[in-house]
Amino acid sequence: MKKLICNIFLILTLMTALLFPNAAFAEGQGNIDNGGGGMGNSSKENYWTGDDGVRVTVVRVNDKKPVTVPIDFTNKKPSSIRVHFGKVCKSTYLDSRSLTLNTSIYTYKIPDKTMPKIIRTKSRQADIKEIKKYFCSEYMVTTISNLTGFNYEILTNGDYKILLEPIAYMTFMGINMAMTATEAALYDQQLSGELRRRMVSLSNKNLPLAMFLEVSDLGYPAWSGSTTTPASDEDIISSLGIGIVRFSETEEPPEVNDSSYTYRVNTEVITAVTVRGGKSDPDNPVTVQFNIGGVFYSVGNVFYPDGESQLAWVKWRTPSVPQTMKINVSVSGNGNSDSGVIIARIVDLSRNDPPNPLADDTNDSFSPASIPARPEKTRADWSIWRPWWQENWVDEGLWNSYFWTDSEGKEHTGSTWIENWVDRGWWEFNLDRYYATFSSDMSISCDSKNPTANGRTMKSGYGINEAVTASVSSNQSTAVTYPQNAVSYFPEFQYKTYWRLLEKMQGGSIAKFEFQKNPYSTYKNRTHFTPIWMPDGSYIVNTWVLDSWTPVGMLSMNLTDSLMIRGSLWDDWHSAIRS
Repeated sequence: MKKLICNIFLILTLMTALLFPNAAFAEGQGNIDNGGGGMGNSSKENYWTGDDGVRVTVVRVNDKKPVTVPIDFTNKKPSSIRVHFGKVCKSTYLDSRSLTLNTSIYTYKIPDKTMPKIIRTKSRQADIKEIKKYFCSEYMVTTISNLTGFNYEILTNGDYKILLEPIAYMTFMGINMAMTATEAALYDQQLSGELRRRMVSLSNKNLPLAMFLEVSDLGYPAWSGSTTTPASDEDIISSLGIGIVRFSETEEPPEVNDSSYTYRVNTEVITAVTVRGGKSDPDNPVTVQFNIGGVFYSVGNVFYPDGESQLAWVKWRTPSVPQTMKINVSVSGNGNSDSGVIIARIVDLSRNDPPNPLADDTNDSFSPASIPARPEKTRADWSIWRPWWQENWVDEGLWNSYFWTDSEGKEHTGSTWIENWVDRGWWEFNLDRYYATFSSDMSISCDSKNPTANGRTMKSGYGINEAVTASVSSNQSTAVTYPQNAVSYFPEFQYKTYWRLLEKMQGGSIAKFEFQKNPYSTYKNRTHFTPIWMPDGSYIVNTWVLDSWTPVGMLSMNLTDSLMIRGSLWDDWHSAIRS
């Protein structure tokens, strides 16, 4: 069963906090909004009756883009909404979407189970526990899945999050309107501050402070500003009026996800694992250790925010002998640990060259085969969390009392404030994105010792040459390996059974490969002999270029090139009788 984790921070009024301002409370109770619930210069033209709602949007984690049309939930039918701004979420507005007035019929959904109150005022409380419980419930997530048509299992697999935005239904300048906190701030900017002047306690305080994040998520920062005074339009747009429901299997100590790999012998490779669970920052770092063939590789400072994950990898060279290896991986941090095992299969592609072709070879049953769909990946993307410290200096000084007596003998008391500034900041995270792109090309040609070749046309029984180039480009070059292998397959063997491992003629970011020297060639050429029985037609060679490794797997390409066969080597032989 997946655990639904709410990253929502709502403002509550707690009487105990007013009596004991230094008391410590559970999650969601540490910040107090004791501002008034009035509507500023409220009048019969500008007021709020207390009706509220929540806009819900499903957002994809990897690019922070909305994947569903937002849905507005409210407990009762909003009365005669004449103006709204359509169904647009905060992410879309921040992606340069402009605010547009909309006078079409306002649509909404009234849930079967009543929502808790969302917006707080002096006279009404907003219970954070009830709000979290409601929006993290299976009922609500299932309702969102059903209404949006977004598969429940996909929604909760950890690749998506639910964006929540409080909505207020108000009367402004005599017009009934619906708007989120972000829309209110954008609208106020359009009106040069008129909304704030008339309804400041709703538009710039109670509505935006109804929801904000405890920790940064989806690119939005945690709110560390005042919770008792109206916020600026800019702060509302960037940081307020937002809650997030995220999904993960569990909220546990660091854990490692292991897997399996297939490598070639004597090849520089990258082995990676995904670490998740809890969080890791410079004050509580996570370390990953790989034991590969008795050699220990340690990767320290693996950082990630709460609820996220991070790749950790090591670059190493495989042994020269085929084998199956067990790579033991351990992860430790915050006084906890986990371990896993990666199975690495090391194979040798160099021992399956085609046999020596003979002049009397035949194959009457030959039929052409399709080119196999070998694995191909030409781009890789990965990311690294980079922590940075958000300063928050607080004066935790104290009053120093003193006594003195004046010239008339009267005693006096006084006090002096002794400053003690302490940084009570926290770690924030930026996500640095990296990529690698892979390209390759091949060409085959008639062997230079072929006496009757004509351009790209040849007779069967003669040899061909091949040239392959491959390159990789990355904005994190230390996290990739350059192309290292190329393997060619031939139609006479149905692109299987036998193959040729090409020799790397040039290494580096632009690698070059050719056939290895053929021991059956009179001139020891880098050649492959076509069978003398090969039918006329297109002779297609398939080459798989591989072993450019990244933290998220191997880059490779599946290439083909062809020559035309017409006639056979026997056509170049003749006999003569002397008289």
